[in-house]
Amino acid sequence: MSEIQVKDLIIDAIKNKKLSLLKELFETVPNIDIAEAMEDIEDVTQIIWVFRVISSEYTSYIFSELSPETQEKIINAFSDKDLIKLLENSFADDVADTIEEMPANVASRVLKVAPADLRKDVNQLLNYKENTAGSVMTTEFIMMLDTITVKEAIEQIRKKGKDAETVYTIFVRDKSRTPVGTVGLDDLIFANEEDELSEIMNRDFVTCSVNDDQEEVANMFKRYDLTAMAVLNNDKKIIGIITVDDVIDVMEEEANEDIAALSHVAPLEDSYLDTPVYKMAVKCIPWIIILLVLGTFTTMALDRIEKAPVFATIPVLIAFVPALMDTGGNSGGQTIALMIRGLATKEFSPKDFFKVLRKELLTSLIVAAAISVFAFVWFTIEQYLGIVTNDNLKTASGEFASIWNGGCWSIEFAKHSLVTSLIVSLTLLISAILSKIVAVVLPLTVAALKKDPAIVAQPLLTTIIDVVSLVTYLGIATIMAKIFHIA
Repeated sequence: MSEIQVKDLIIDAIKNKKLSLLKELFETVPNIDIAEAMEDIEDVTQIIWVFRVISSEYTSYIFSELSPETQEKIINAFSDKDLIKLLENSFADDVADTIEEMPANVASRVLKVAPADLRKDVNQLLNYKENTAGSVMTTEFIMMLDTITVKEAIEQIRKKGKDAETVYTIFVRDKSRTPVGTVGLDDLIFANEEDELSEIMNRDFVTCSVNDDQEEVANMFKRYDLTAMAVLNNDKKIIGIITVDDVIDVMEEEANEDIAALSHVAPLEDSYLDTPVYKMAVKCIPWIIILLVLGTFTTMALDRIEKAPVFATIPVLIAFVPALMDTGGNSGGQTIALMIRGLATKEFSPKDFFKVLRKELLTSLIVAAAISVFAFVWFTIEQYLGIVTNDNLKTASGEFASIWNGGCWSIEFAKHSLVTSLIVSLTLLISAILSKIVAVVLPLTVAALKKDPAIVAQPLLTTIIDVVSLVTYLGIATIMAKIFHIA
């Protein structure tokens, strides 16, 4: 059955109150698919009916997958009794994530009716700085003393497992509540019942601090192939855990932020379809204005070029300005994307500055040489075909010289076209090299200052490369015109 068919089946079961079918779907269909189907139901009373007839063991998971708008509607429609029932089967980190998106009065009501233990855990999570390990961890986990036996550990899992975020990784502590290792569920299953956890536990385990950046934590999960990680406070005691499903959300969030920054758009808090039009506009306007202001430097450079004597003498050079600016920007754009991705995934850091710079410098020499050689040939062909024309080179009848009218078969035409191609190709050579160097320096410098390189690097790169390319173009054109006596 396709995803669309499942979705239609869920919506039909809800709208027509087919209880037996609905229960079957809740037991067999993934939570996210049910949540997405429920988002398409506009009548909130039908959604409330689902939460009242289906066990909260299922609906609490569905609730965490719903959009903040739908969650708020459900909370406002719920009685305190219904809300308590829902919260009793919810994890603290999910509740914290939910009320962070709610108006103050709704959040206060949720905390007011929440069980005391849950309220304490939620308040603890809400006090941690955003985008840190503490803000994404859960406080529902299993931790056992290192002296208990495997048999006792399995019995505890049977009693407490349903209330824990995961049972696949068990955290082990000593008598002073200091973490000393981890035990996988498979280790317990295959171990002797009388073995103590200290005999089978993994002592070489990875932890993070409650204040560590969430992106760093995600990279640790990737590096060490983890499914769960303990979060420690300043006293080196476990106060929570982060599971791989939380890390996937973090990685998606960080990737979205990087893509938004590279596209010069502020990141969206909600999904694209759930974001109002005015919010979309507000996200776009600031960056467009910033880039408009930065474009002043390019405008100044272009203004000087148009007034330069050499461009009046060889006006055809103006036609190649867009190609110069685009090629320089594209060349640097390729490198800066690699730099930002490499910094995000910890492949290298600002400490590797000279290693990265040397690698990109060598790469840029090869790339720039290939581009300039091709450009020389291609721009010469363009002039002979009449794609670009020189006002100073016309036939007796006043047409622009080209192969179509035979006016290009002269030494003067060859001299002008080859010099023009040489000027443009040399400029491309220099701008391509410089653009890659700038594309290395900018993000690594920004990262060294503990800022997000994706936000700052791309707009600055474009401005710098445009101005450098235009100034270089002016300089090379002036020199070449004098060398070859083009007037």
